[in-house]
Parts: sequence; structure tokens; C-alpha cells
Amino acid sequence: MNPIYLDHAASMPVHPDVVAAMVPYLTEHFGNPSSIHGFGRKVRLAIEDARETVARALGTDPARIVFTSGGTEADNLALFGPAFAHREKGKTHLVTTQIEHHAVLEACQHLERLGFSVTYLPVDRTGRVDPDDVARAIRPETVLVSVMYGNNEVGTLQPIAEIGRICRERGVYFHTDAVQAFGVEPIDVATLSVDLLTVSAHKIGGPKGVGALYVAREVVMYPHLFGGNQERKRRAGTENVPGIIGFAKAVEIAMAEREKRRERYRALRRLMLSVWEARGIDHVVNGHPEAFLPHVLNVSFPGVDTETMLMNLDLAGIAASSGSACTSGSLERSHVLKAMNLPPEVVDSAVRFSFGPGNTEEDVRAAAERVADIVERLRGRK
Repeated sequence: MNPIYLDHAASMPVHPDVVAAMVPYLTEHFGNPSSIHGFGRKVRLAIEDARETVARALGTDPARIVFTSGGTEADNLALFGPAFAHREKGKTHLVTTQIEHHAVLEACQHLERLGFSVTYLPVDRTGRVDPDDVARAIRPETVLVSVMYGNNEVGTLQPIAEIGRICRERGVYFHTDAVQAFGVEPIDVATLSVDLLTVSAHKIGGPKGVGALYVAREVVMYPHLFGGNQERKRRAGTENVPGIIGFAKAVEIAMAEREKRRERYRALRRLMLSVWEARGIDHVVNGHPEAFLPHVLNVSFPGVDTETMLMNLDLAGIAASSGSACTSGSLERSHVLKAMNLPPEVVDSAVRFSFGPGNTEEDVRAAAERVADIVERLRGRK
């Protein structure tokens, strides 16, 4: 039985061209980019070229890009940096939503332990936050608002540009975690009115262990790593040179193929749903019906427990998930679906399928048929 990988929202395979771009920086170009000799200067130039590539994809200046070890570190820096820098000015309040990635939620919880206050905004049944709720939550002591661009579990897109305008009018920093959206959604930081934006390499076919944070010129922030002047003193430590080079190559590929990928993912999503509809498989699609990431499909099969479904999918050679890979091993149900106030039978039976460039129509059709077989068999036991 041919295995089918439908968990690209967790991590994408590294593109062969990315590997090829990285190899020289694992072998012949080994200099420390902070060294002043020729070996170091050559590597420094490569990093700055990579920085320019990432900046161009976001519509910004290369000086605004801070390379990190991934999305989690970038999210942490986006929250801790401004919060600590403005604490003595009485700016001790943050606003976020109940459906953020744990890299944001747990960072907020840590800030609360340190004396900050955080407002966790609700979302509607499609997973969308109301911009009016954001406006009402902002207080004189608010330093930052953080709302993810597209949800990693259900794919719902947030009204980022509208929230950005609200924050800009109120003089509050605005951060968005765009890890899942980067590479499939057009992103321009000026149009969105964002001050901080998180991206990650391994979600777009790059290597794991590298990401970036866009930081607007006006943002005053406190570093959370010390020991060097790298990344304009915002992130100390010798850069992950091969990772950064690979990240830039993955960005080049993703930008060149973005529109084609978007349309292909939408087609694969429609195909999968059409198979279940044709076979009369009772299912519920979770998330916004129109504003969604095209590669993410979160669906519930009421009456079939999520863990049971995932185990059977694995035995059938299908890789899927129950949500964020960062919560693997947890027995708790999705905090995103809970926040959406969906019925227990929907929350308890949700599975996330996510598409990537390597998926074919034949693979997706075969996977959908296997899913249908499993659902029919498991429901027959009830």
C-alpha cells in the first residue's frame, strides 16, 4: 500500500534544490560570518543575500529581517521583546486570541507569571476574531496585539489588515504569526500594517531549525539572547548559515510557485470532499467557508474518535494529524476547536489533512477512499 503524506502543515519535505543550495555551506564555505577574513566575509555576503530574499517576499527592507531558530523563537521574541522594552513605561498589557499557536499562548502565559496582563479574545464558530473585539480590548497600557494570519489547525484566515489599521490608529504594536500562510498567501507587511511578523522555513520546503521575524523600523524591543552583536543585537549567537541559505532558496521556490500551489491545493481539497460526498460519508468541515488557507482541511467524522481515526489512518498508510504537531502526545482536545464552541462530537472527531506540492490527484483520491472505508468500518462497530 502506497503511503500518502497529508501532514504538510506540520512539516514539508525539504525541496531537492534547497538541499543542493545548503551543501556548500556545510562543506567548503565554513567560515564564521562574524569573522573579518575572507572566509567569513564570503559567508556574511551569502547571509545578507538570503536576508534580501526573505525581505523581498514580505515587501520590506532587508534590515528589518531577524533570522531565528524557527517560528517558536520568532513568536517569543515578538512578544517578549516589546513587552520588556516598554514595561517601565507602564505598558504591561497584551491582547491575543484563544486560538493562537502555543508558541504565542505559552509566551503570553509566561508574561502573566511575570506580572503582565493578557486579554484572550474569543472567536466565532468559524474561528474568526471580530476586529471590534480587538478595538475594545486595547487599553492605555496595551503594548502589543498578536493575532495569527491563518490558523494552523482549521486554516481560518483572520482580518489582519483591518486589525492592523486599528492597532496603528491606537499606537499599539501588532504582531502576526504567518507561519502557515507564508508561501501560499500574498503577504505585504505595509499593506497589512503589521509591526512584527513570524515565518518559518520548514513549512515551505526549507530545513527545520530556522525562521525569521520581521521587525518594523519603529519597534523598540529587548533582546532575549545575549552574547554577541549578531542580527543587529536582537538575536545573539552565530547564525545557522546552511539553514538560512536553505530558507532563502525555499522562499525563492515558494514565491515562484505560490499561485500555482494555491490553485492546486484548492482543487485537491475539493477532490477529497467530493469523494466523501459521493460515498455518503457524514462529515463536518471546520473553519471559515470562504476565508481559509487552501492547503489545510480540518474535518470531523462524528462518531469516530480522533485518536482511533488517526491510528487507523496510519495503518492505512496515510499521514494526517489532530492539529498542531507541537502538541503531539497530548491527550487534550484541540484548544482551537474548543474556542470555536463546536459540539463535543465534532471536537472529539476532528482530523487535519494538509496538502503539499508533492501530492497528486491520484494520491488524494486514494487517501479519501481509504478514509471513507475506515469511517464506514468504524461506524459499523457502534
